[in-house]
Amino acid sequence: MLSKVKKSATSAAVAFAAAAALTAVVPAGNAYAIDHVACRGGENFLKIWSHSGGKQSVDCYANRGKTDFGGWWVDKISTGNNDLIYNDANGDSVKIERWHEITFPNRPPKVNSIEIL
Repeated sequence: MLSKVKKSATSAAVAFAAAAALTAVVPAGNAYAIDHVACRGGENFLKIWSHSGGKQSVDCYANRGKTDFGGWWVDKISTGNNDLIYNDANGDSVKIERWHEITFPNRPPKVNSIEIL
């Protein structure tokens, strides 16, 4: 009987040590939870006015993370309380700091993805 208890305790200790080792070796990744949210007045969301294929759109985003933007042409960006990086079709990454509003009246960028920092 004592032998079974000892084996169970040893097995539990080995399992615990293995779990602890994996936890220490595998770093926790960043949780990217960018959300497409309803635009509401008085909120400090990232807000992007864009167009593509004859359609126009106004979209708002909240929370840190990165998402596809589908190659839409961006007419205006209001960052609200978010730092933003957008990646355009030319391969450039452009950072815009929070509390800025930018318009692109003549040559709007074609944006492939956006990231809230």
